[in-house]
Amino acid sequence: MTISAHPPAGLATRDPWFRRRPGLALGVAMALFAGVLALRLLAGDPVDAYSMLYALPVALVATATGLRGGTLAGLAAVGLMAVWAEVDEVSLSLPGWSSRVVPLLLLGVLIGQATDRVRRAEGERSRLEEAAMLHRQAIEINDSLVQGMAAAKWSFDSGQVESGKEILEVTLNEAQHLVSGLIRRADMGGRSESVRGAAPPSSG
Repeated sequence: MTISAHPPAGLATRDPWFRRRPGLALGVAMALFAGVLALRLLAGDPVDAYSMLYALPVALVATATGLRGGTLAGLAAVGLMAVWAEVDEVSLSLPGWSSRVVPLLLLGVLIGQATDRVRRAEGERSRLEEAAMLHRQAIEINDSLVQGMAAAKWSFDSGQVESGKEILEVTLNEAQHLVSGLIRRADMGGRSESVRGAAPPSSG
């Protein structure tokens, strides 16, 4: 009777590249910021909607890093618009600034919040899946012990003492191995505790 100490391999989930490589995502966002600023300085006039292109790097940073990064990216976009206004000597009214600033800030904040919530939900789901797996394996360990003890008792009752001792030793050693695996996967510092009452390993 053998029960695997390792859970069956599930389908591996693959995060998008901007979550697996946030440094690269920030680099791409910086290049986009620079490109939009250059476009804003070199082409068009104040009525053009080029400034809305800042939504691309803001959304990228917010999706890759969460609320804090999204908020900072929105503020960076506002700062670059101020640079453009200063360099090109553009004078915008309060509605003009509001129509450019508010959407970018809201975009960074809202996408950042959504990203953080998704990550918390994924973490909670992983925790629940791990707890369910540990529960299933605890049941398997219990079943293994019960079956092994029953087989050992039957051997003792039928006068097969040596066979009963062998079954008992194998059962307890297997349970010790399984419990040690559960402890390691539960992040308890890699402790490997013996099952109470387990027979010492045979000297050969």
